[in-house]
Amino acid sequence: MYQAPYARQSADKKDSISIESQFAMCEHETQGKQVRKYADKGYSGKNLNRPDFERLMEDIRQGLIKKVIVYKLDRISRSILDFSNLMLFFQEHGVEFVSVTEKFDTSTPVGRAMLNICIVFAQLERETIQQRVKDAYYSRNKQGFYMGGAIPYGFRKEETTIGGKKTSKYVIDEEESSQLKLIFSMYADSNNSLNDIVTYLVENGIQKLRGSSWNTQKLSQVLSSPVYVKSDLSVYEFFKSQGANIINDVSEFNGQGCYLYTGTVSKTRKQADLTDKEIVIAPHEGFISSDEWLKCRLRCLSNRQSAKTCKGKTSWLTGKLKCGNCGYAIQITTTQKKARYGSCSNKHTRKTCKGTGGTIYIGLLEDYVFNAIQEKLSKFQSLSDYTENKVQPKVRENELKLVQIDNEIDDLLSKVVGANTVLMEYINKKIEELDEERKTLQQENIAITQTVKNDKLNAMYEHVERWEHTSFEDKQSVVDVFIEVIHISNGEIDISWKL
Repeated sequence: MYQAPYARQSADKKDSISIESQFAMCEHETQGKQVRKYADKGYSGKNLNRPDFERLMEDIRQGLIKKVIVYKLDRISRSILDFSNLMLFFQEHGVEFVSVTEKFDTSTPVGRAMLNICIVFAQLERETIQQRVKDAYYSRNKQGFYMGGAIPYGFRKEETTIGGKKTSKYVIDEEESSQLKLIFSMYADSNNSLNDIVTYLVENGIQKLRGSSWNTQKLSQVLSSPVYVKSDLSVYEFFKSQGANIINDVSEFNGQGCYLYTGTVSKTRKQADLTDKEIVIAPHEGFISSDEWLKCRLRCLSNRQSAKTCKGKTSWLTGKLKCGNCGYAIQITTTQKKARYGSCSNKHTRKTCKGTGGTIYIGLLEDYVFNAIQEKLSKFQSLSDYTENKVQPKVRENELKLVQIDNEIDDLLSKVVGANTVLMEYINKKIEELDEERKTLQQENIAITQTVKNDKLNAMYEHVERWEHTSFEDKQSVVDVFIEVIHISNGEIDISWKL
């Protein structure tokens, strides 16, 4: 087996050590044994793409080399990451490594310790590079740059500039967007399910989806995406309520679409979970109204939450029924003849409850609860002459100002820590002024909207009015709005109302 002196010289300079000089300095380490020399002249140490170095690596793989000798570490590589990988490669093939001027010898304990130190620094370099790439990526995210990936259905891509830097943005495709407008309008109507929409599209020959057909999964993805919405205050408030990190100020939500990014701290990539996801105003225009988009988004969210909490399709009361004796959930069982019965889950599992004291017929219970909801609604006399709520422009303007005031107060409060007396006096005075302005705006909105009906109750009223035609998911929504929990025991039904 050979001793292998390796020399590298980037270029002929007066202050550079020649290949011959490097070999001469390595000669002592060869100890008179067989030598095979390797040299690369005119090659940089920033990478390992060098012809004689590659020949050296191949000879090591062939088992021909016992020791690699260099005059200095940087002759073999200037990259600590590459160097670390080389050391591991040498170890795997039983090759010693010696640096003549730095007394680096992997055949000694000190040399091996140096190897471990190099590996630690290599890991640091890798993680630093990864973090820089990630930081650069999210920095561009927050500026609304196009970050690649498939172009959403309904758009095409064109070049643009943001902050003087070239990027791309989406432009509305008229043919595709017309299909999406139809889909959103259909799903915003609670009478239409995802399957209903797929059936309609197929029956009417509207199957174009860039070479594939529509299905419920694709529809759900489209209906949940904020890239299509004409963003406004209601969209801002929705994202805020869902725990998203909103990068832009509320005043920038003025009709453009939104990008949804996983963010730097979010623990899930699921679209349904917006916690710590980042919402960024995009440079393109949205084409679905905020009202319609929110209806669709909330329906999709409701469906996914129902699936996540295992809410079955056996009854729209699932999740609300509790045993009045032990507090455990009432499970619903469907017989082969489609009859539905309820019983205490604790009685079946832990055997520590005697049950609800009788058989629960789910069909009769649904009728009872529905009648109770109707009676509850009758107390809201103003709902009988229901008309669609048109939020006045002045109210919307005031709501926008209120959000901006809250953000400004939060910003001032964040400066309290470490503030001196003069700054504290200014902060207190400014917060008092903002608080007075907020009260004025709130009172003004109350005065304007005192005759405006409650949207949520109105929607529930409509669902109850046409109960037989209301979808299963919307029946669940009605129950979620009105009822906290239903306790059943010993023939008694106790409904805890939210309203």
